[in-house]
Amino acid sequence: MTESRTILIADDDRAIRTVLSQALTRAGYNVRATSSASTLWRWVEDGEGDLVVTDVVMPDENGLDLLPRIKRVRPDLRVVVMSAQSTFTTAVKAAQRGAFEYLPKPFDLKELLSVVERALARPANAQAPEEETEGERLPLIGRSAAMQEIYRTVARLTTADLTVMVTGESGTGKELIARALHDYGKRRTGPFVAINMAAIPRELIESELFGHERGAFTGALTRGVGRFEQAAGGTLFLDEIGDMPAEAQTRLLRVLQEGEFTTVGGRAPVKANVRIVAATHRDLRASIRAGLFREDLFYRLNVVPIRLPPLRERTEDIPLLARHFLDRARSSGLPQKSLSPEALERLKRHAWPGNARELENLMRRLAALYPQEIIGEEAVAAELAEAEAPSDGAPRSSETLEQAVERHLKLFMAAHKDGMPIRDLHDRVISEVERPLLRLALSATRGNQIKAAALLGLNRNTLRKKLRDLELPVVRGLS
Repeated sequence: MTESRTILIADDDRAIRTVLSQALTRAGYNVRATSSASTLWRWVEDGEGDLVVTDVVMPDENGLDLLPRIKRVRPDLRVVVMSAQSTFTTAVKAAQRGAFEYLPKPFDLKELLSVVERALARPANAQAPEEETEGERLPLIGRSAAMQEIYRTVARLTTADLTVMVTGESGTGKELIARALHDYGKRRTGPFVAINMAAIPRELIESELFGHERGAFTGALTRGVGRFEQAAGGTLFLDEIGDMPAEAQTRLLRVLQEGEFTTVGGRAPVKANVRIVAATHRDLRASIRAGLFREDLFYRLNVVPIRLPPLRERTEDIPLLARHFLDRARSSGLPQKSLSPEALERLKRHAWPGNARELENLMRRLAALYPQEIIGEEAVAAELAEAEAPSDGAPRSSETLEQAVERHLKLFMAAHKDGMPIRDLHDRVISEVERPLLRLALSATRGNQIKAAALLGLNRNTLRKKLRDLELPVVRGLS
């Protein structure tokens, strides 16, 4: 019954106190509100309240500093932290100091009411995690809604040891997520070991991961320690997991199921004492349909999925990222630079196929090559135009597939404008797009038509008919 529950609110902004008090009162709760941390602390010490909703920055004390004290005197009292300082570090500190939830300002009142309901409904856990003692490092940057949700997810995971799958385009910062999970998590005193599946020859991946015994294969003159042993007590980051060959997938699945592994050529099992974070830019569900990735391994790795949005989906973060990368360039010895408002707007209009990595490279280039202290739109436009390969008919790195097709169609139609009329344009375009698509699907599945059909989402007989109609060779013996 909400009528018997009292919520303590602490925020130095009168308007926020009024809005929250009215919303919670309408929802049936009793509310006490204050502008100071000292008053909130007195209420908590006196045993008042069933839930605390507090801001971080207040005139007399930081709300985060209150959390450990509240947990000591009333471990069952849940605390919801609000903050306009919506950074990754704030979210992590709130979670590590025992907050039930972190809400970046501004937030929706419906979301707050949902959090309050959950906080009062779930059984309390008195165990408080260790306090964060590191400085205000910012491994992840952005105030967009998408990034705030990622901050909250990562913050929750710092007190757990679950396997995480990070997906996103190249350059979105997947390794940054893995490092944040390690640096702010339970295993931060252990090693962080990364391995890129796409960079290791197929025949060496099992040895790289699990190690090998002397004489296990030609050239194995001494015992080799694998990444699982190197990462013992810490975090193992498996980058580009979608490129892992089938044999290694089977062995990795066994490790995840049994918690131990054997070295190549070895017999004695070795305990696997690591937290695994995997990452990929591929659509693993499509790879599963094509028979290229094990479904059971996917579900073992995908315990907690985190999707990193491409930069074009969070353009409001570009000014923050640009300033951060310019500061990083200055710390490495390049001149101090800033961007004009017009230059920032030009950056927001770019498609960013290389994501944050592309933006960082651009900022370093601008800092190194342009003498002016404030870099204008002209310089940014010139560098982006160079990167986009603007010559007519040439591909542009920032184009989407739809934009590329439209550009080629415009060129085609312009070339025929004064000649014979174009007939059957729809069928002609579809066939010309379909032909390379089918070729690429067959190439990706090594000619296996069953797998190619699954990858394309087609029936096998439909694929065979399309191959015949488009006069593409039907590969025999591989299907």
